[in-house]
Amino acid sequence: MYPRLFELGPLTVYTYGVLLAAAYLLGLKLAMIRAKSRGLDQTRVLDLGIYIIISALIGAKLLLIVTDFRTFQADPKELLTLARSGGVFYGGLILAVAVALWYIGRAGLPLWTTCDAFAPGIALGHVVGRFGCFFAGCCYGKPTTVPWAITFTGPFAAANVGTPLNMPLHPTQLYEAGAELLILIVLLTTEKKGRPFPGRTFWLYMLLYAISRFIIEFYRGDPRGSVGIFSTSQFISIILAPLAVVMLVHLARRQSPAPKAARKRAA
Repeated sequence: MYPRLFELGPLTVYTYGVLLAAAYLLGLKLAMIRAKSRGLDQTRVLDLGIYIIISALIGAKLLLIVTDFRTFQADPKELLTLARSGGVFYGGLILAVAVALWYIGRAGLPLWTTCDAFAPGIALGHVVGRFGCFFAGCCYGKPTTVPWAITFTGPFAAANVGTPLNMPLHPTQLYEAGAELLILIVLLTTEKKGRPFPGRTFWLYMLLYAISRFIIEFYRGDPRGSVGIFSTSQFISIILAPLAVVMLVHLARRQSPAPKAARKRAA
């Protein structure tokens, strides 16, 4: 665990911050490449990417406040920790999607084609970002005896995010990074197979991420809020997965070619 990348006098450069910045930049770069190949306006796509990054940062921290409200209510000074916390990914995803939909409509970009261009970039950024979590010790797993368990020993992580020290834990950060990498591969290798339609890559990402996050949450050991018997992220996944299936079916049917009989009558 290397939460501090290096120090220059009073300035400390944190590994998490560097990897988070790299995650956003790599995700945006991939989205720009994909957008160009689809003939989308590069200036507007870049503006959209900046809006997405800003809203993702804000949304992630807002959902963190909601899920850990009692801590912040008991000690308002804990709000200062938001400056060095990445927040909750789903909060960033939800607000970023909402802002993106608003901007896409305002800029006149094709909705689902634009969303498809960005989806793999989100997955790529998430892979890198979770390594930042791993080095910082946040988003840690439950105690375990599996051979691949990770043991954190740095007191900074314990003081910063309450990471249990000297105890084998599930490396849930790496679980999620691996899941996102598999999702990225699936998105890129399947998007031109079968009968592609606008929106398929985006909603497939939403479906696969919701499923993977729901499963990984069972191995998480950090406090992150709950809704009934489920964690906050599991509850959102339960809503998102069926929604993604409905949208995939809806968009596929809308793009399906007309039956032969109907085409003959139209002719």
